[in-house]
Amino acid sequence: MAQVDHSKMANAIRALAMDGVQKANSGHPGLPMGAADVATVLFTQFLKFDAADPKWPDRDRFILSAGHGSMLLYALLYLTGNKEMTLDQIENFRQLHSKTPGHPENFHTSGVETTTGPLGQGVATSVGFALAERMLAAEYGDLVDHYTYVLCSDGDLMEGISHEAMALAGHLKLSKLIFLYDDNGISIDGPLSLTDSVDQVARFKAHGWNAVQIDGHDQNAIAAAIKDAQKSDRPSLIACKTTIGFGSPKRAGTSKAHGEPLGAEELAATKKALGWDYGPFEIPDDILNAWRDVGKKGATAHADWQKRFDAQPADKRDEFTRRDLHKRPAAMEGAIRELKKKLVAEPQTVATRKASELALEALVQVVPEMVIGSADLTPSNNTRTKQAIEVKTGDFKGRYVHYGIREMGMAAAMNGIALHGGFIPAGATFMCFTDYARPAMRISALAQIPVIYIMTHDSIGLGEDGPTHQPVEHLAAMRAMPNMRVFRPADTVETAECWQLAMEKTNGPTMLALSRQNLTPVRTTHHDDNLCANGGYELVAANGKAAVSIFASGSEVEIAVAAQKTLAEKGIATRVVSVPSLELLLEQPEDKQKAIIGDAPVKIAVEAAVRFGWDSVIGHDGIFIGMKGFGSSAPAKELYKLFGITPEAVVDAATRKHNAA
Repeated sequence: MAQVDHSKMANAIRALAMDGVQKANSGHPGLPMGAADVATVLFTQFLKFDAADPKWPDRDRFILSAGHGSMLLYALLYLTGNKEMTLDQIENFRQLHSKTPGHPENFHTSGVETTTGPLGQGVATSVGFALAERMLAAEYGDLVDHYTYVLCSDGDLMEGISHEAMALAGHLKLSKLIFLYDDNGISIDGPLSLTDSVDQVARFKAHGWNAVQIDGHDQNAIAAAIKDAQKSDRPSLIACKTTIGFGSPKRAGTSKAHGEPLGAEELAATKKALGWDYGPFEIPDDILNAWRDVGKKGATAHADWQKRFDAQPADKRDEFTRRDLHKRPAAMEGAIRELKKKLVAEPQTVATRKASELALEALVQVVPEMVIGSADLTPSNNTRTKQAIEVKTGDFKGRYVHYGIREMGMAAAMNGIALHGGFIPAGATFMCFTDYARPAMRISALAQIPVIYIMTHDSIGLGEDGPTHQPVEHLAAMRAMPNMRVFRPADTVETAECWQLAMEKTNGPTMLALSRQNLTPVRTTHHDDNLCANGGYELVAANGKAAVSIFASGSEVEIAVAAQKTLAEKGIATRVVSVPSLELLLEQPEDKQKAIIGDAPVKIAVEAAVRFGWDSVIGHDGIFIGMKGFGSSAPAKELYKLFGITPEAVVDAATRKHNAA
């Protein structure tokens, strides 16, 4: 390996960061300049990775939680020889179609482990990475043995989600999780002292972490702290005291170094102060070769791992590979089909949260990688199957996670579990608490992460807990999120089908909206095909040409079916379309949409939520039977009467419009 002074290697990161931000006239040079020494020590002395294969399963994970400092990561990927991260990509920082967007995106750039940007998300997601590593190690032994390193900022630790993440990681003693905190004391508004006086080392210790503070520009101190952290039986925080914009004569240590280019004059002065006598984006051969050697040295560890992997039995290798690639077991579809047959043969009037439990009981038998959990609502969410074993402190053989009252932390941790590979995470809470989980759910959707969100108590039907817990706008909000697939099944059979579709989706998340109250079975005939796959389907046909089409989801489908029966008795030909996924229906080709929606002159949508989104099906002149405001505290049946979400209301509205036509 070429021998080059540490400071020169660190300055290569600083130079690329400064040049990239300057050319883009946009970005954050301060963090890469300040944290370059920390990153250089980590990558040159500790990080186990192979630049030739960024997806090698047993690599150490490096997560840049402070995603605004993305040029640090891009510089490291280029310098160490990532094939996709060329100098041209560095020069096109923040430009259209480049591999160097403003904040790191795992689905877009090779070598990026997770999408970061919203502060706090990276540190919380890293808990899932570290937990997945421990669970896989408990299952596969020495095939899995790696660290999760996180470079985080003041902003990450000020965000509330960091509290939930730290508490969970400390409780579980995720000892292979190491935070490198860029403790530069500067935020956008100015010195951190303007808004914060938290002793982060003491805070982390209170959460059960090993925590120390060091000089973040002293390579020996950095190395010693990482060595100690690797030996700890707890997760570790290394608070690295750094100078933001290190090397800049006028901007170092100030907020001016944070989020804007240095400017041509200050850029030149900084390079001079650092002894960097090279042009824009120029890295001398000796320094670049030294970095490229760093990128290659992991090949030995990779080859050793491959030998251990090849020595495993064929079935174990196949299972490991399938799970790492997010491929679903072939037996899954058959398990759901058999469950559907049973549910039709032996109908059950149960809440869809209970129907979800029935589906989970079938799935966990054939999908060993399922990791299920709840944010302290296990009995209410019905998420723990009979054979589930708990994940406990220091014991990671289980597959059921008690996340505690940490909706934000749970959602982000599930992102990390899925991104790590090897598991399919599903986590639950009440649907109104998507408000807490939403930032991480948005990352799931944006970053194409296959996470399943089990959201129970999905409407005013939860009853007495009242409007604080009754979601009315949440369906519309989640349906509006790109790549977030929302299912609201009507009975046990639809719930099984929606679970199958959720499990099959590997390029994004799914939310299951499930009822608290019992629902009458509406699927009474078995179909091998998954009728929910198009988002909607005709559940009840009209007797003759339909004059009325009633569209409903979830608990309101039985209301639509009851209304259809009365309308038919009155001589008004009516059909019912179950719509378990409104947005999936609207994704179908136009001809299929038209066939499902039909051309009945009277269109009615029934849902115990706000109208927003339904006009795409029923039109602006269609009738909506649902909520116009918040709910109230009372038994569910009384609330449905109070807000006029009843078969009688549907019949009255349909009859009046039909007669007026």
